[in-house]
Amino acid sequence: MKTLKKLAMTGLALGGLLTTLSVVQAHHSFSASYNLDKKVEIKGKLVQLNFRNPHSSVMVIAPDAQGVEQRWGIEWGGSTALERQGLTRDSFKIGDEVIVVGQPSRDESDHRLRMQTIRRVSDNFGWGLKGENFD
Repeated sequence: MKTLKKLAMTGLALGGLLTTLSVVQAHHSFSASYNLDKKVEIKGKLVQLNFRNPHSSVMVIAPDAQGVEQRWGIEWGGSTALERQGLTRDSFKIGDEVIVVGQPSRDESDHRLRMQTIRRVSDNFGWGLKGENFD
């Protein structure tokens, strides 16, 4: 009876582990959401910064390829990883003019990017310029 109980508990633990691993893997499937073979550069005004885990994000008002102003949603790394790389929630301010390079959403009409670099125009301060990443 004890052996059967141990087997059942081991099976449950392994099932839980496999489920957790598959969720983590699915969570980080950037290729499902973004075109990893393409880069887009936008220059505009930072209007929102969400410095949090599991992913930080910024919103930038910038023109699209046709020159029409759009609100771009840009996915970034988690705040813990970014802090280890020297950033804080005060590193960028609302109103900063920034240049962002990122991988576009598979549906480019979404105006979403996966951050690769961000640079403030006024002083060239930035992230990703020295190889920082959140993969």
